[in-house]
Amino acid sequence: MYLNCHTYYSLRYGTFSEVALLELARENEVTRLALTDINNTSACLNFVRRAPDFGIQPILGIDFRNGVEACFVGIAKNNKGYRELNDFLSEHLHQEKEFPKRAPIFRDAFVIYPFEKVLLNDQYHFHEHEYIGISVTDLRRLPFSRLMEHKNKLVLLQPVTFRNKRDFNAHRLLRAIDNNVLLSKLPKEEEASPEDKMFPVRNLADVFSEYSFILKNTEQLMHNCSICFDFSADRKSQNLSTYLKSREADENLLEELCYKGLPYRYPVVDDKIQERLAKELELIKEKGFVSYFLINWDIVTEARKRGFYYVGRGSGANSIVAYLLRITDVDPIELDLYFERFINLYRTNPPDFDIDFSWKDREEITQYIFDRFENVALLGTYVTFKSRGVIRELGKVFGLPKAEIDILCDGHYKPEDIDEVSLLVLKYGNLIKDMPNYLSIHAGGILIGDKPLHSFSATHLPPKGFPTVQFDMVIAEDVGLYKFDILGQRGLAKIKEAIQILALNQPEEYRGIDIHNIKKFKEDPHINTMIKSAQCMGCFYVESPAMRMLLRKLEVDTYLGLVAASSIIRPGVAQSGMMREYILRHRNPGRAEEKGHPVMLDIMPETYGVMVYQEDVIKVAHYFAGLSLGEADVLRRGMSGKYRSREEFQKIKDKFVENCRNKGYEESLIHEIWHQVASFAGYAFAKGHSASYAVESYQSLFLRAYYPLEYLVAVLNNGGGFYRPEFYVHEARMLGAVIHAPCVNKSMAVNCIYGREIYLGFMYLKELESRVMDRILKERQEDGKFTSLEDFLDRVVISIEQISILIRINAFRFTEVNKHELLWQAHLFLSKGNTIDHPKLFPPTHQDFEIPRLHTTDLEMAFTQLELLGFCLCSPFHLLKESPKNDKGSRDLPAYEGGYIDIYGYLVTVKNTKTHTGKRMNFATLVDQHGEVFDTVLFPPVAAKYHFRGRGIYRFYGKVVSEFGFLSIEVIKMQKQDYIQDPRYAEMKTANKRSPLARTNKQMTDEELHTSGKNGN
Repeated sequence: MYLNCHTYYSLRYGTFSEVALLELARENEVTRLALTDINNTSACLNFVRRAPDFGIQPILGIDFRNGVEACFVGIAKNNKGYRELNDFLSEHLHQEKEFPKRAPIFRDAFVIYPFEKVLLNDQYHFHEHEYIGISVTDLRRLPFSRLMEHKNKLVLLQPVTFRNKRDFNAHRLLRAIDNNVLLSKLPKEEEASPEDKMFPVRNLADVFSEYSFILKNTEQLMHNCSICFDFSADRKSQNLSTYLKSREADENLLEELCYKGLPYRYPVVDDKIQERLAKELELIKEKGFVSYFLINWDIVTEARKRGFYYVGRGSGANSIVAYLLRITDVDPIELDLYFERFINLYRTNPPDFDIDFSWKDREEITQYIFDRFENVALLGTYVTFKSRGVIRELGKVFGLPKAEIDILCDGHYKPEDIDEVSLLVLKYGNLIKDMPNYLSIHAGGILIGDKPLHSFSATHLPPKGFPTVQFDMVIAEDVGLYKFDILGQRGLAKIKEAIQILALNQPEEYRGIDIHNIKKFKEDPHINTMIKSAQCMGCFYVESPAMRMLLRKLEVDTYLGLVAASSIIRPGVAQSGMMREYILRHRNPGRAEEKGHPVMLDIMPETYGVMVYQEDVIKVAHYFAGLSLGEADVLRRGMSGKYRSREEFQKIKDKFVENCRNKGYEESLIHEIWHQVASFAGYAFAKGHSASYAVESYQSLFLRAYYPLEYLVAVLNNGGGFYRPEFYVHEARMLGAVIHAPCVNKSMAVNCIYGREIYLGFMYLKELESRVMDRILKERQEDGKFTSLEDFLDRVVISIEQISILIRINAFRFTEVNKHELLWQAHLFLSKGNTIDHPKLFPPTHQDFEIPRLHTTDLEMAFTQLELLGFCLCSPFHLLKESPKNDKGSRDLPAYEGGYIDIYGYLVTVKNTKTHTGKRMNFATLVDQHGEVFDTVLFPPVAAKYHFRGRGIYRFYGKVVSEFGFLSIEVIKMQKQDYIQDPRYAEMKTANKRSPLARTNKQMTDEELHTSGKNGN
């Protein structure tokens, strides 16, 4: 009897999930139910999937509204009608246009107009498929209305938005957030009626007992509706079923492409390769995945035609077919990649192909996919209300000042110290926490369907301009839609741009480079030595402090070693304690036999019996616990978190434990192995995925090894990497570059290199407008370099504020005129404010002004660079108020191993983490006075006492420790060092002084610094 039910996908309006709606319906003895979210179909598929579990016949529809103004409700008679409704909704969402007063003529959908709207719209005539909705509150007016004449058109339309008063309170908060008003100022017309709730069917029948014809009409309408989607285990794939015109043609093309690819990939084709290929082809055909492979082949083939770099990864990298089609660059024979991780008879979904493109090329390749195939949309995802966001939104709704909202968000308060309103914010925040806030786009998922995707949901049009379905990847797979992952990353852009820069800066070297000759890179001793010594700044996936530490501990100097390291670094392996165990077994092979279980060693000999890769979960579940390959794959997928709540996952977990017991394993061993599986499976990489990452790492490392300056310029131009830009600038300087501040005659918008001289780009000048950059570059290209400040001001339209930025950063240093004098000249030149934005007909004449002689110190320049660029081009140690008491650095750590060191470091990055007991600790990476990197750790007692206070130079006293040959400092005491006073704002006599100022009370003396015993007291 309920034809107008809302879930919380009626965004910022509804208050509970589609599953909660079904539970509510069962409690009220409802057997047929229509889901009609407001301008949204996100919940529809899962509503249909779950309805049988509650004994309910599902009906789908849409509540079409302009804002909160109800227009009409569309109810799908069948799947065709559902698609009609989705087409109509999508058209209005894409074009951001209002819904009309009257609905269009739907062939397979009913339309219900609310009682009030019929009266307001003066509707007198109704089509066969159109009805008038009467709610419980409308009944008191119905007997006195002209609408009683249309008895055969009246149906029950009782909105369901709330379960109780708590839901109504949450609804009001959501409406206030949506309207960006104080709760006390929320207009009543923006709220739903508190009576918009579900009543038991018998109560509803009693209320409408005098109008039994309404109940009869409603029942008849609902019985004319039926919706069906296949969610069964053996469901048919809804992806594009054939690439060519028939399945047979597809199979022939796939075989032809594979055999064409054999000579390119394998100079010698042996029986092992032939057998693997035949085995894969047979299974791909049997599972109906042929078109899926061909579509991915089509995409990467087009990418190569356009000169786009890409990396194919994911479980598909375990496939020789993918390797031969050049979807991936990972040889599964060389790496002995586990075929069953890629595909097995029990697997219903195709293998994952995550294809990474440069962030600059991704949009173009996405557009190609939309142009090339017919039924295409991006995959959606939901952005939910999270704790801090909820507090910020509700803080505004309740009228709290920003400062108080910040305190609540940071959590730095005592409950007894906060007022009543703040307590309300925290209390009511729990009502809307984790509800959907708005629809967004999946990181890279694209759906290519066999039929129009509006058969499954409506689409909206995010800012990127590509239609996006209103459901996520989990429900997409449930209904048989498997995504194609087209992702963007900066690592590939760095490689591509480095080669482009090399072509300009070293054309002879450029001609001899084949960046795809991975085999040569793997065998290059120079590259492998760099990996072993962790000299990987700027290189894809191997530059972080954690990875650098791991490479040193493992002494990685091979491709296979890097593949393992790429997976070991993932959170799950560390959480299970197996990262350390892997390192121990790697450095001491005898330990594997001593500590490892024979079955585990037999399953994973290459990784010393330690689970490292995602497919290890399948191996352990299959060989150790005796699960079938299909059950093992369910277990692997269940670990991702999104499936963890599914009943099927719990059944597999129970069977895992039961099988192990039946095999006679000790309880402690069973739970230890299960803990390892559970802790890392959702975070681990497939081996092929890690191998793909390692290929890109080797390409980066090759460029870093032989063309470091060009490569680092490309790194900077593509947003840097793990570190701030200044550290890549520092690295370039350490490798022999001469770094120059921006120059109007040499710089571009991005960084550029001439020989070994790197000119920083205008992009680092935070306040410089992009249109000013464009004018400078255009004028310079058209009429040559600027000869003076006057020449620049004659040719470039610019304000005094913008020219001041360029002068202050010394962008006119080629004039050899002091920047203070140039600022005087600029002010005098532009003082009349008569800027002309068109070319001058005749060369201008200038009045000569007498300007006093001025000078600038290096310190002033350094502080100006700090202000304008975000970092200075000299060593930050030159800015210290007090010179360092020693010159110890990273190179001295071996001599102090096991002892204590006093050392200064400029902060690169800090990782804040917590121990298993929840106590805060820090890992910090710093640069010493000689420009070399060292690492520190602050254990909880020290981290509680000392805090990193932003970028700057810190003095440490601590113990030098070695773990597997990796040296770091366990900090005992720490103090941030003061910079000299900014000379631009100091008295002149101070500005030129380089000597330290008086010691403040906060500074430690050498004696205070060193008076700590080995316990750090």
